[in-house]
Parts: sequence; structure tokens; C-alpha cells
Amino acid sequence: MTPGREGEPAHLTGVAPLLGPVWMDQRGSEVLERGECLRLLAQAGRRGDIGRLGIPTESSPIVVPVNFGYWEAAVLLRVGPGTLADLAPESLVAFEVDDVDRQGGVAWSVLVRGLARALPAHELHHLWHHLPEPMAPRPGDLIVSIRGDVVTGRRFPLSAPDPHD
Repeated sequence: MTPGREGEPAHLTGVAPLLGPVWMDQRGSEVLERGECLRLLAQAGRRGDIGRLGIPTESSPIVVPVNFGYWEAAVLLRVGPGTLADLAPESLVAFEVDDVDRQGGVAWSVLVRGLARALPAHELHHLWHHLPEPMAPRPGDLIVSIRGDVVTGRRFPLSAPDPHD
């Protein structure tokens, strides 16, 4: 498919295909399909990776590191009283997680944008094993789910250091 043709996703305008279904952006990053993004997100959650949650506030957005879980295309957070518990539920938020494999020479990043909501108690019984092991000494019991309304990702080769630097 040539970029700009009918039926092409709008976010891929100006992106050229490479070897069949793989899409590359103008900087040489592979544009990941939603399924691959969700797979990477699930793996990162199982490994205990740290993600970053972007939350709107009255004055400006804030970004905080969080550990997370993943279940059925949703990012799960366990939070205690404070800023996250006050601001995240019922807000449109962004969540990002990434990984750098220096030995393999590749890195990736996945961005999830969607509505965050506090889960009611009757939805929690089957989710506990999908939640991350809290790092905070008193993590709280509010479970926030971020639905994946928009999920995007990129994978890219790491640049070799310039020997002339």
C-alpha cells in the first residue's frame, strides 16, 4: 500500500511499508500494530517494569512512574490516597512503557491513551492476580483501570556510537 492511498490509516500518512505488513516511519522506527503493542505491554507488566502515567491537572499535566499490571487490553494500577487517587479516575490519561535491549541493539515504546476509572469492588475478585506487586510500602486499595482507547508503539534499532565523538 502506498502512503496516502484510500484505506490507509491516517496515523501512517507518509510512512512507507517495509517487507509486507511491517511499516516504518520516516525516522526508521517500525510502527507496531495494536496486537504487538498489547503483547509488549503484557510482557512488561509481568516482568514488573515501570511505566509512566501522564495525568491532567488544572495547571499542567504531570507524569509519574508507576508499576502496573495488564488484563484484557487495560492497564491496571493499584494506588493509595493522594494525587493519583484524586486525579486519575474519570480522566483521560496517557500511559507509556518502554524497553531498551542494548545487547540486542533494539528498543521499543508503547503508548496507551484512554479513560482511567476506579474499579468497583465487585469487579476486583478476578483481577488480583493481574495486579503488580506494589513497590510502595502502603500502596492502597484503589484499583485504577486505563482502557486502551488508542494504543500505539514503535520499535527501533539502537544507534551505534559514533567513533568520532
